[in-house]
Amino acid sequence: MAEEEGGGAETEEAAQGGSKKRLILLIVLILVIAGISVGGTLAAIKFLGDPPPPPEGAEVEEAEEAAPVMAPAIYYPIKPEIIVTYQARGRQRYMQAEVNLLVRDDSVIEAVELHMPMVRNALNMIIGSQAYEDIQTAEGKELMRQQCLQELQKIIEKETGDPGIEQVLFTNLILQ
Repeated sequence: MAEEEGGGAETEEAAQGGSKKRLILLIVLILVIAGISVGGTLAAIKFLGDPPPPPEGAEVEEAEEAAPVMAPAIYYPIKPEIIVTYQARGRQRYMQAEVNLLVRDDSVIEAVELHMPMVRNALNMIIGSQAYEDIQTAEGKELMRQQCLQELQKIIEKETGDPGIEQVLFTNLILQ
């Protein structure tokens, strides 16, 4: 019996020693996994993070030259509004269009003002030549806007050498 009790004590100590070893291995494994996770996160942040700011001097000047600064938008209204008449299904219809031009240079505005008769004529001809049924749809209005833009760019380019007009915008379009 004594042998059994002594043998049982050794088994308990061995079991406790084995569980302590398992606990230590588990803690070490958790620390290794945490270390790998932290290291991977830091590497990813360094790899995907913003580049460090360039030192002052010549490199800053090169960056400024590489990214051209866009001039602020200037909206120039064509006054008075364009009014045209249409014959649609035997009835007379009207359209009133307030037109604004998006430009980025004051010299373009001067050219538009100088050549306003040609600009208004082109707008009247393009807007007046549209089919009433077509301009009732969003696609028809967009097509008419694109045609106006192309024609006005041709006029200004012919007179100044630069198309200058970025967009033609209909700020108010009334169909009656």
